Amino acid sequence: MRNRLIPILVFMLCFSLAAFGQQQANPRTATSQFDPRDLSGYWLSNGGGHTLGTKAPALTPAGVEAMKGRIPDSLNRLPGNAPWYQCNPMGFPRLVLDNEPIELIMTSDRVLELFQWEWTLRELWTDGRQLPSGENLENLGPAWYGHSVAQWEGDTLVVHTTGLDDRAWLDNQGYPKSFYARFEERYRRTGADTMELQITLYDPNFYTTPWAGAKKTYKRMPSKEVTFSGWKGLYSGNTDAICAPVNEAEDYNKRIRDPAAFGDKK
Repeated sequence: MRNRLIPILVFMLCFSLAAFGQQQANPRTATSQFDPRDLSGYWLSNGGGHTLGTKAPALTPAGVEAMKGRIPDSLNRLPGNAPWYQCNPMGFPRLVLDNEPIELIMTSDRVLELFQWEWTLRELWTDGRQLPSGENLENLGPAWYGHSVAQWEGDTLVVHTTGLDDRAWLDNQGYPKSFYARFEERYRRTGADTMELQITLYDPNFYTTPWAGAKKTYKRMPSKEVTFSGWKGLYSGNTDAICAPVNEAEDYNKRIRDPAAFGDKK
């Protein structure tokens, strides 16, 4: 009996060593596994130039008219006449196209999207409500960040937004979007610490075809790395960076805009 057991024990030992070696070569830690429907956490984008990242479709006559008088920031970093230079909100999707940290919080009936820049919160409703339209949309009226509903399609969170204030620019190039425009955002986790987002605009009032943006990638940030001027936390320390008319635009431009555009000349 003992002689029969020896080959079995040797085989089991060899199998165990092989399995251990494979685990060492292909380690699977807790951080490599994730729930694709859990987008919670702090995220930082890879940039994108404050635009949708693809060529804009041809404008309709109404779109051409809406874009008249808009002066984008020039290549030599001289500021244009974007509304945010006069203490107006960036609006959607311009703020999403920025490169500052965001935080996503998952709840039972909505996803909260918090932005470090402007100290802004978006509510993406997942409770089954319908995107407002017709008289309902008219009664709600325009909003800087619109009215948003969301639902899951497999492992992708699909967000639809409409009812946007058309005074806010779509991007830093001054492209317009109408009150009746509809934006589709598609958020999808591609790894434990990575996420991608693609935005598509449907606005037949201003554009001859839909405008599909490039995929924007995000990397998860450890909470200890989320700071503003050395203060930990998404909002900690940046309350004074909010542009408010009561503080006068001149003060904001002096402290925030001009150093960003021209550099600190002290």
